[in-house]
Amino acid sequence: MSRVPAKDRSFQKDLPPDGFDEREEVDESPERADDSPEIDFDFEEGAVKAGTEIIRRFWTTLPSGPGVYRMFDDKGDVLYVGKAKNLKARVGSYARGQAHSNRIARMISQTAAMEFVTTATETEALLLEANLIKQLKPRFNVLMRDDKSFPYILVTADSEAPQIVKHRGARRRKGSYYGPFASVWAVNRTVNALQRAFLLRTCSDSYYENRTRPCLLYQIKRCAGPCTGEIALDDYAGMAESARAFLSGKSNAVKDRMREEMQAASEALEFERAARFRDRIAALSAIQGTQGVNTQGVEEADVFALDEQAGQFCIEVFFFRNFQNWGNRAYFPKADRTMTPDEVLASFIGQFYDDKPAPRIVLVSHPIEDAELLGAALSSRTEHRVEIHMPQRGERKNLVLYAQRNAKEALARRLADTASQGKLLVALGQSFGLASSPRRVEVYDNSHIMGTNAVGGMIVAGPTGFMKTHYRTFTIKSEEITPGDDYGMMREVLQRRFKRLVKEAPRNAVEPVVAADASAPPADLPDEVETFPAWPDLVLVDGGKGQLDAARTALEEIGVTDVTLVGIAKGRDRDAGRETFFVPGKPPFKLPPRDPTLYFVQRLRDEAHRFAIGTHRAKRKRELVRNPLDEIGGIGPSRKRALLNHFGTVKAIERAAFEDIAKTPGVNAATARAVYDFFHANG
Repeated sequence: MSRVPAKDRSFQKDLPPDGFDEREEVDESPERADDSPEIDFDFEEGAVKAGTEIIRRFWTTLPSGPGVYRMFDDKGDVLYVGKAKNLKARVGSYARGQAHSNRIARMISQTAAMEFVTTATETEALLLEANLIKQLKPRFNVLMRDDKSFPYILVTADSEAPQIVKHRGARRRKGSYYGPFASVWAVNRTVNALQRAFLLRTCSDSYYENRTRPCLLYQIKRCAGPCTGEIALDDYAGMAESARAFLSGKSNAVKDRMREEMQAASEALEFERAARFRDRIAALSAIQGTQGVNTQGVEEADVFALDEQAGQFCIEVFFFRNFQNWGNRAYFPKADRTMTPDEVLASFIGQFYDDKPAPRIVLVSHPIEDAELLGAALSSRTEHRVEIHMPQRGERKNLVLYAQRNAKEALARRLADTASQGKLLVALGQSFGLASSPRRVEVYDNSHIMGTNAVGGMIVAGPTGFMKTHYRTFTIKSEEITPGDDYGMMREVLQRRFKRLVKEAPRNAVEPVVAADASAPPADLPDEVETFPAWPDLVLVDGGKGQLDAARTALEEIGVTDVTLVGIAKGRDRDAGRETFFVPGKPPFKLPPRDPTLYFVQRLRDEAHRFAIGTHRAKRKRELVRNPLDEIGGIGPSRKRALLNHFGTVKAIERAAFEDIAKTPGVNAATARAVYDFFHANG
């Protein structure tokens, strides 16, 4: 236990009170009495004093207005991003040197520099703070671990026959967007059902415009066939409007209208037509029947419910649109264990809506101190007012309780997975003779076809499962390697990997842990700092003694001799469960057929194999579809698009005369000459 000596606190009478309650008035009162709360630091007092002095130097010149501040360590990495209504008062709270939590004291002790951005309003500061946190991922902020964009359903309005498609990203295309949906699976299921119900096309505009006869989707009654006139465009537009009405929440009205048409067709003895309406009604019922909990009085809302167990947090998000449940997703944000659920939830919501519009109502399970400010910030990005509300009774309260129960169950499953992962790592270390449980395991594999498009893949596993943000790919570059030489490829991959590691990271460097996806369990790490080693404790290579020798030679050539290497040779007929393991200095051995460690190693190897093959296929696909125009200097996306729009195909460009190429809109004479000479260099 230690406290800042009184002689070092002479400046404190000019500083505002400590704390995080955003009190903005500068405290002109006398310095604190000697019985001020002491700070329980887990580190040297001098480091805190040094950080305090650095912060104070910045504080003296700050304005008393809203803005965002960033704290940096001595390496230039961002430690923390915060917003303030009054920058001078907020930053001054760090410089007082007393009554900080251990987390804040650690942050101050590591601060070497600060940067500031002033804003016109506190709302702008809050939005900027959320944006910077997502971009920079500071270690002392609450961080979203899974930040994938959500899929939407788009019914287009830029062609004569509207198209229904799955959509991600910016809303540049004209049409009606419905969502968000919690997963691609939910969107695909809904689109498939809507195809059966409304017979809307899903094909691209180019495919639609070049049809001369109906495609297979028309034959299996998943499309009305507007491309070849199988349905009048006016009738097709009516079906598209019905789809929009259904997705807008008027599902019962749409189904009632279909029932009336089915009854009319039946009374007119048009039984085939009546059967088609029956099937379409069944498709709509299937959508509503698989949505789980729906609402009667909540038309549009997102529900955020947080649960905390064993120092870990889970936030379950449910999406309700048009009185329908459009799915849910669990998030496991990275946050210090000393943070309260209210703080975690407020920071998470700000980041969550950084790149997506908020609904009219956001329901939360915990009170948010700046709910009105956060609601105003979200409202500024939409065309409607956003209300953040913690319900106390009624249907809204039941929705929050339902989401909170799901959060609790998801976090319990995740913690169970964490325990299992830890046991597997302990067993893995024992099986391969490690002194302790490995925290970082790297697995390498190569993929090629007869030596072409050769790539190497590295996957990483740790206490939180597969660490996908640490995966790496290596394009085989050496011209000295004979095509198909797996040993040579393994040597190149490992040398490139560890040469860079030796150069960029000290032997005991650590990196922040950021899980790659929501399925990866969290690490049960100390309160101080959640870290992940830069160097592997164990390296697995897919192959037998030859691959292992190549890997060992590669590491010895660059002076790395303290990393455990293991080769995994497949069994006879490549059967899983019969693998032989090679460890330098030990005879080959096998693990018992039902050993959980063996299954764990198989999972690691299969993941490396999947990753390497996927990378190879993507590279090969790019080679197959490479456009010759990409090889011409000065031809960027705009000019390439202009040429293709003008001539239609690359073959037509190749046959065109120089004068014709020069007439292309947006293409000057020099570019036209470059294109013409490229295709006629040997002519």
